[in-house]
This record gives sequence, structure tokens and C-alpha cells, in this order.
Amino acid sequence: MTEEESGTPHWLFGDQLGPHFVDPARGGPHRDAPLVMIESRGVFRRRRFHRAKAHLILSAMRHRAAELGDRVRYVKADTYRQGLREAVGEGRVTVHHPTSHAADAFVRSLPSVRVLPARGFLVTHDEFRTWADGRGTKHLRQEDFYRWVRGTHDLLMEGDGPAGGRWNLDHDNRQPPPRGSTDLGVPAPYHPRESEIDDEVRSDLDRWARDGDVRFVGEDAPRRFPATRREALAGLRRFVEHRLATFGAYEDAMLAGDTTMSHSLLSSSLNLGLLDPAECVERAEARWRSGDVPLNSAEGFVRQIAGWREFVWHVYWYFGTRYRESNALRHHEPLPAWFTELSSDATDANCLSHVLDQVRTTGWTHHIPRLMVLGSLSLQRGWDPRAVTDWFHRSFVDGYDWVMVPNVVGMSQYADGGRMTTKPYTSGGAYIDRMSDFCGPCRYKPSVRVGEDACPFTAGYWNLLHRHRDRFEHNARMTRAVRGLDRLTDLDELLEQERHRED
Repeated sequence: MTEEESGTPHWLFGDQLGPHFVDPARGGPHRDAPLVMIESRGVFRRRRFHRAKAHLILSAMRHRAAELGDRVRYVKADTYRQGLREAVGEGRVTVHHPTSHAADAFVRSLPSVRVLPARGFLVTHDEFRTWADGRGTKHLRQEDFYRWVRGTHDLLMEGDGPAGGRWNLDHDNRQPPPRGSTDLGVPAPYHPRESEIDDEVRSDLDRWARDGDVRFVGEDAPRRFPATRREALAGLRRFVEHRLATFGAYEDAMLAGDTTMSHSLLSSSLNLGLLDPAECVERAEARWRSGDVPLNSAEGFVRQIAGWREFVWHVYWYFGTRYRESNALRHHEPLPAWFTELSSDATDANCLSHVLDQVRTTGWTHHIPRLMVLGSLSLQRGWDPRAVTDWFHRSFVDGYDWVMVPNVVGMSQYADGGRMTTKPYTSGGAYIDRMSDFCGPCRYKPSVRVGEDACPFTAGYWNLLHRHRDRFEHNARMTRAVRGLDRLTDLDELLEQERHRED
């Protein structure tokens, strides 16, 4: 690197906040390069974000700027373009590959910006493209990718094979919650302490809202998620030492009184760039090899990070900008206001009310409420998948474009017609009843399809199968379920009921 290049400023986006984004040994800028950070209020004007999400992002950015001190030029502006002009004028700047198509197109449109390779993931774009192109099929499967990553990165391996003889221990990780328990009885997740920077952020957000400049949804309670590298490491340490052991068995279970179960709550830290995925999976593997956690828990966590998270990131870029427009099921219904406003008291369905309340108060739920309550409902009601994707993006503290487009369009809403999953992820009330304690006190009965006691998920499930019978009956994983329609003596009544459902 020339002396001129060593002095080129480097631009850090608000989700590139960890040390690996400024490490010259890992493809980062020169150690003497000045840094630029831009806080764009326009980002919060364009979308109505969850208040807790806006707080977390701004808190993390301002904490990082305080850590970097005089090395960083922190600019508050209406737009990135304006902020960049204020920070460096017409001068050159480098930036790591951004995490959204829009941001990537923007930085590449600026002649003064040089884009460096992406950071924060185990697999490079070129490596994934080589793997995917070599599949010889239009369908990409996470399980195949996961096994490839395990082997190439030597994760939970014994020689050339998987530790324990099986690649995937998901079958061992589907236990319902302990009967009669209101919580798992595990140590609580790490909770950070707020600082003066958080007070400043909250004051700014209050002012923006009062001025009508920006609108939010949800509540801004005391910050629940890490905003600094130190806090993120504390969260990782608490998880692997005190919560990972019980994670595997109950990772798909739900309890009304235990919203976090044994989940790590590290997704926002990873997506802000405060943690590197390699350090997360390596610590989990180390705990298994030391005999402190069972293999199914370590493997389940590694699969979430090195399997699913990596896969989603690369699918987002590999399938391109048009992927978000996918709507194979031709669902176009708008999201109802009670859902977009996170109004938990607008529904009598106990599971949905609890999950919406958690999203409203925290901006987070774990993956099963997202997929099998919120996502399943959206799919069954035929809501527009692009609107559902936008809702998830705005409403969750860990929601980013690259996260939600594949997760919602591909997995949750099956809008891509099966390009990344083999079947729609939806169910009747029986699944929710088996995997949670929501159904006991609910006014609806999971076994009832028609009438005042009919579970909206049970009725909605059969309604969805009927609506798309021609498509689903040719899916090997859906054939048996579709044939079940022929055994329903009350199908006509069910379909009429669902045509008039309002909640």
C-alpha cells in the first residue's frame, strides 16, 4: 500500500462496528487511515422502524465513535451523500461491501469510493458462487451448504466426518417444553447497562418524534441488546457458559412466561458487526469438546450461525435484486392495521397476542414465534410477501434487508416457489399446542376447525392447502397433507368461515 493509499479515509456503515472491519490483516484499511461514520436521519424517515431498533443502531454507532476517538469523523446528516460530502468532500474513500442491494448500488455509483470485500461472514461471495454454480440445479438447499461449510472450515468434525456421526441433530432438538413448567429455569441472558450515550439517543428520538420528523412503532424500554464490542462479548460468554447446554433440546419450544428460553440473543450483535461468526461457533465447539455442553446443543447453534445465517446472506446476493419481487402463490392481501401496529389486544388467539406483545415491547422473538406464529399467519391469510418482508425488517432489532428477504420471501412465505426450501413452513394449531403452553388458556381450541372455538391457525392451515391444492399436491413433502382435505366433512363450512374472518 502506498503512502497515499494509507491516508485514504475508510467509511464504516452502522452494521460494520467490530474490530474485524478495521483490521488491515483481515482486509481492512491501513492502520493509520482515518475513519468516517455517517448517521443519516433519512434512513429513519424512509421506514417506520421499531423504536428499540432505532435506539440500538444509533447507540451502537455512537458508542463505536466514542471508542475510536479522534481517528473517526462522525457526521450527522440527512442523507449519506450529504454526510460523505461533509466528511471527505470530493476525496477518495474506501468502504467494505455494504449489506443491502440499495447501499451497494449507491456506493458503487460514487466514483470516489472503492469497495473492499465483505467482512463478517465465513464464506466469501466468490466461494459461494463457485459452490452454488456447481450444484447444477436451480434449487439451493441449506443442508447441503451447511455440510460443505462444516467440512471446509473444520467445524465439529472428526476426521473427514461429522462429530458424532451425523451432520444434523435437528431430530434431537425438537422437544416440547417441560410439562407444567412456566420457564426453563436457566440463567437469564446478558443484559447491558445503559450509558449517557443511550440517554442522548433517547432524547434525540423523542425530539424527532415530537417534531413529526420520524415515526416509530413499538416501545423503547431500557436497551436489552449489546451496543458495544465489550457488551457483545459478555453476551456471548454468558450464553456459551450458562445457556448453551440447554439450547439444543428446546430450541423449537415456546413458553408464554419464558420468552428467551435458552436462545443466545446474539443475532443483533452479529448483524451490527460487533461479533464475528467465527468466534461464536469456535467458542461453542470448544464448550462441547471440553465436555461442558452436549453435542446436539453445540451443533444446533453452529447450524444457526455457520449454516442458516451464512446461507441467507449468500442467497440474498446470489439470487439478485429481483428475488424480493417473488410471489409464486400470488398473495396480495394487505397487512391489517392491528398487525402493523403490534396491537396484541386486537386478537383473541393467545399465541399471537403474546408474540405481538413481545415484539411491541422488545423488538425481538426467537425463530419459532417468527416462523410458526407470525410467518405462518401471514402465509395462511395470503398477505403480500413484500409487505410482510418489510414489516419484519422494520419491527425486529436484528432485521436487515439481507436477513429478511430470504427468510421471509423464501422460507416463511414460500413466495419463491421452493428455490431455497422444500415446503411451506406452516401448521395448524396442533403444532403450536405441542410445542408451547399457549393453547391451554386460549379461547380457541387447536383441534377445532369450524365454529366459535375454531383455532385460526387450524382453520387457516386447511384453507391455505385448499387454496393452493393444485401446486401443493405435486410437492412430495405436502402430498399427504393435501390428501387430508378429502377427509374433511366440514370443508365447505370452513372455507366460508375463513372468507369472513377479520381477526
